Amino acid sequence: MYKPIQITKDIFYVGVNDRTKHLFENLWPLPKGVSYNSYLIADEKIALIDTVDLCYADVFFQKIASLTGIRPIDYLIVNHMEPDHSGSIAWLISKFPNIRIIGNKRTLEMLKGFYGIDGDNVLLIQDMEELSLGNCTLRFYLTPMVHWPETMMTYVPERKTLFSGDAFGTFGTLDGGVLDRQLLTEQYRDEMIRYYSNIVGKFGSPVQTALKKLSDVEIDAICSTHGPVWTQKKDIEEVVSLYDRLSRYEAEPGLVIAYGSMYGHTEQLAEIIATSAAEQGLRKIAIHNVSKSHESEILRDVFTYSGLIIGSPTYNNKLYPAVENLISALQSRSLKNRFFGCFGSFTWSDATAKQLLSFAESSDFELVADPVVMKQAMLQDVVERARNMGQAMARRLLSRAEVVTDITENCH
Repeated sequence: MYKPIQITKDIFYVGVNDRTKHLFENLWPLPKGVSYNSYLIADEKIALIDTVDLCYADVFFQKIASLTGIRPIDYLIVNHMEPDHSGSIAWLISKFPNIRIIGNKRTLEMLKGFYGIDGDNVLLIQDMEELSLGNCTLRFYLTPMVHWPETMMTYVPERKTLFSGDAFGTFGTLDGGVLDRQLLTEQYRDEMIRYYSNIVGKFGSPVQTALKKLSDVEIDAICSTHGPVWTQKKDIEEVVSLYDRLSRYEAEPGLVIAYGSMYGHTEQLAEIIATSAAEQGLRKIAIHNVSKSHESEILRDVFTYSGLIIGSPTYNNKLYPAVENLISALQSRSLKNRFFGCFGSFTWSDATAKQLLSFAESSDFELVADPVVMKQAMLQDVVERARNMGQAMARRLLSRAEVVTDITENCH
C-alpha cells in the first residue's frame, strides 16, 4: 500500500514516474525519464486534478485508494487533454461511474472526440468560475494555447495552490521526493528549459497572457503535471521568472554554434569561430554537431543563449538536411531577439549563405558579421573572416551583458 504524499492541508500527490519510455511524444529523448503528476483534494467532496498515462492506471488507482478508501471521487478536473494526462479518464469512469468531469468548452469537445464521453457526468465551466468542495474552493483560469487550445489552470485560494497543467513542468522523474525541498532542484533547470523550448516554445504570447492573468494571485505551491511540486518561495520565483523570460524570447549572453559537416571542413570553421569568441572573454559557448546532438538539446541551448551561429555545407544545392531541419524547428517556434551569424562551405555551387541569411531576415535577427563561406579548402582569408565573426559575436554579447548588469544594478 502506498503512503500518501501530502503537499499541503487537504491536497495530496498521486502521480507516477515513467522510467521506461525512451521518447516523449515519440520525439524528445528522456534520459532521466518523466513524471505524470496527478493531485487529489480530500475535502467534503473529493476532487482529482488530471489523471496519468494509461500505462500506469493500476498504480494510479492504488495511490488513490490509499487516500480515499471506499469513498468515491466526486469530481475530475481536466486541466489538459493530452493523452499523457487524460489517458486514464475512461478507466476512471469505469471505477467511479458517478464522477463528474469538469472542463471548459474546448475540453468537452476533446473529451467526446478522444473518448466518446459526454452527457450528464460532464460539467462545463467558464473562465474564473468557482466550485466549492467544502473547505476548499476551486477557481478555474482558462489559459488557451499554453500549449493546447483547451488548457486551463485550477487554483485553490484557501491553500494558495495552483494546479498549472503543463506550465512550469519539466522532464525528469521524481526520485524519492516530490516537493522541491526534498530534491536537488538544480538538476531540473536544464530539463525545464528543454521541455519549454521543445513543447511550449512556439506559444510565447499565450504564455505571457497567462502570466499576466495570474500576476495578482498569491501562490504558495505550483503543482505542474510534470516534475517537482514547487513550494519554496525562491523556487516559485525562479520558475515563474524563467517562463517569463523564455516566453519573451529573452536569453542570457552566450553563444550557440550549430553546424553540419560531411568531411570536417565546416566543422573546422566552427572551431575557429568558437576559439576566437573565447579569446575575447566569452565563456558560455555551446557547440553542436547537428548530426550527433539531438535537436531538443540544440533548441534548449538556443532558448538559453542570445547568440546563434549556424553553419552548413551545400548539399544538393540546399542546406545540409539536419541543418535544414533545425532551421524549420526554430522557425516553427517563432524565435526572436537573437544575434546571428552564419558560415558554410561548398565545392562548386554555394547555397548556404543565401538560405541562412533568408532565415535570419525572416526571424528579424541582428546580423553581427557577413557570412563566412569556404570554397573547397581552408585558405587564410577564410580563417581571418571566421576569426572576425567569432570576435564580433563575442563583443556584441559581452557588451550586451554589461548593459544588462548596469540595468540590474540600477534597479537595486
